[in-house]
Amino acid sequence: MKKYSLARLLLVFLLALLPVTILRDFTPSNELRYLSIADEALREGHWFAFTHQGEPYADKPPLYLWIVMLGKSLFGRHCMWFLALFSLLPAFGILRAMDRWTREALGDRDRTTSALVLMTSGLFLGLAVFVRMDMLMCLFITLALRSFWRCYTGVGNPKREQVLFPFYTWLALFTKGPVGLLVPILSVVVFLVVQRQPGQIGRYCGWRTWGIIGAGCAVWFTLAWIEGGADYLNNLLFHQTLDRAVDAFHHKEPVWYYLATVWYSLAPWSLLAIGTLAAALVRRIRLTALERFFLTIVLTTLVMLSLFSSKLAVYLAPAFPFIIYLAAMLLHRMPVAGWMKAAVAIPAAVWTAALPALLLLRHHTEYMFLDNVWCMAAAGVLSVSGMATLLLLWRRRELHASVNTAAAGLLLAVFIGSMALPELNVRLGYGTLCQEAGQFIRANGAANCYVWKIRRAESMDAYLGQPVVEATAEGLCSGAYVDGILLLPADKLRKDARMQQFVADKRQHAVGEYLIVELPTAP
Repeated sequence: MKKYSLARLLLVFLLALLPVTILRDFTPSNELRYLSIADEALREGHWFAFTHQGEPYADKPPLYLWIVMLGKSLFGRHCMWFLALFSLLPAFGILRAMDRWTREALGDRDRTTSALVLMTSGLFLGLAVFVRMDMLMCLFITLALRSFWRCYTGVGNPKREQVLFPFYTWLALFTKGPVGLLVPILSVVVFLVVQRQPGQIGRYCGWRTWGIIGAGCAVWFTLAWIEGGADYLNNLLFHQTLDRAVDAFHHKEPVWYYLATVWYSLAPWSLLAIGTLAAALVRRIRLTALERFFLTIVLTTLVMLSLFSSKLAVYLAPAFPFIIYLAAMLLHRMPVAGWMKAAVAIPAAVWTAALPALLLLRHHTEYMFLDNVWCMAAAGVLSVSGMATLLLLWRRRELHASVNTAAAGLLLAVFIGSMALPELNVRLGYGTLCQEAGQFIRANGAANCYVWKIRRAESMDAYLGQPVVEATAEGLCSGAYVDGILLLPADKLRKDARMQQFVADKRQHAVGEYLIVELPTAP
C-alpha cells in the first residue's frame, strides 16, 4: 500500500481545477467588478480609498484589490490564471494546515478521505477557483487559530505563536473585513470559557494581540483617511460594518439562514458531516480538547454570523474546514452505521442519474448549451463514479473507499467538464461579447458603447477600456444615443416590441445570447 501523501492529493486537486483557471471567463457579479475597481485605482493612483465608477467603494479592504492591481501591472491585462492562484493556493494552504493539525488524531486512511471531502465540498470547491477574497481570508483565519492552538498546547515556540496569532488575524481582517477579526478572537475567548480557563483570555487576547492588530489598523485607517477623507473613513468603519451587521442594506436574511444553506454549501457531504456531528452529540461522545476547540469554532462562527443582518452562504466558509475535520475525527471513533452509508449513497444515486438527466435536458431550449461532448463526458464520469460508489457500499460495505471513489469521480468530472468552457463562456461572462464589441468599435470608429438591460454592465469597462452608458428604451427610440454601438440581451429584446422595431432597420451582430447593434452617427 502506498504511503499517504498530501502532496499527491494536492497535485490531483490542481490538475482537476487547472482547466477552469485557464479557460474560464470572469463572472459579471463580483469578479468583473473587482477588475474595474482595480483599473480605476491604477488610473487614479489610489491604494487605500477605492472607487467604482467614480463612487466610493469601501466595501472591501485593500489587500485583495492590491493583488488584482499587481496582476494588471505585471501582465498589462487581467489574467484569470494569475488571479485564480490567490484562491487555489490558499485552498492548498488550508488543506495542508488542517492535515498537519489533525495528523495525531487521524490515520492515513482518514487523512486521505478528509482531504478529498474538503476538496470536493460544494462551496470550498467553488471558492478554490473563483476570483474572491474569501479563501484567502479563510486561510489566515485557519492559520491564526492553529497558532493559538500551538501556543495553548505548548507546541513550537510560544513567543512566536503569540505574535503569529494576532498577525494572521489582522491579515484576515485586512483581506475581507470584520469577520476575519471576529472569528479567531471570539472562538478563542469562547473556547477558554468552555475550558473553564477564562483567566487565560488575557494571555492570548491581551495587550500584545490588540497592539499588533491596532497598529496595523491605525496605519490602514490613517492612509484611507488621507486618500479618501473623513466620509470614506466613516463609510469604511461604520456603514460597511455596523450598518450591515444591524440592519443590512444588502443580503438581509433571517436568523436561521445558515441552517438552511449549510446543506448545499457542504454538498455532497453535508448529510455525512452534519449527521456525524449530530450522532456524536446524541451519543454524548466525550470530546478531546482538539475536538472541543473545532466544535467551538463551528458553533461560535455559526451563531455570530446568524446574528448579523447581512448574510450570504459564502460567509460561513471559515467554518467549513473545521466541520469536515471534526466530523472526520468523530467518525474515526464511531462504528460504521447504516445511516452513514445512506448519507453517501444518496448523493451517489444522484450522480448515477447525471448522464440520463442530461440526455433528457439537452432537448429543452434552455439547456441546449449543455449538448456538447465535454458536458456529456463529464456527466458520464459522474454516473460511472456514482454507480461504483453504490457498488462499493453494497458489496464491500466500505465507507472510506466509497467516499474516495465519489470524490475522485467528481474531480475528474470537473476536469473534463471544464473543457467546455470556451464554448460556454459567452453565457457565463462578458469577455467574448466585449471582445467582439471592441473590434467593432475600433473598425468602425464608434465613440460610445451603450447597454440596455444587461446585468452589472458598468464593469465592462475592464474589458473595453472605456465606460459604458446605461441606455433606456425611451432614449434609444427618441434618438438620444448616437455615435456608437448598443449591446443588449436577445431574450429581453424578444419581450419588448418597441425595441424590436427600433433595431429592425439597423445592422446587427449576434454574440451568443447577445446582440451588437450599430447606432447611427449624429446628424
